[in-house]
Amino acid sequence: MAYSEEEIDFIIKFGANLRKFRESKEMSMEDLANACDMEYSLISRIERGKINTKISTTNALAKGLKVPLKELFDFNKTNNL
Repeated sequence: MAYSEEEIDFIIKFGANLRKFRESKEMSMEDLANACDMEYSLISRIERGKINTKISTTNALAKGLKVPLKELFDFNKTNNL
């Protein structure tokens, strides 16, 4: 499936936001992967904006980070983390 530029931008912003949350919690990608019971490489691909993650994966990431799910989608708020 080909994504539009807007969709690609959203996927990249989501990944960058995820990274900011992870780093603010002083977690490595491996720490987050273990907390979410997923592969380290999946975290890496999401953070780099290489894949469009599933909503169930997004939910697991929020739980692993111990943040409300909606926070992962609030790209403007985390610019000040």
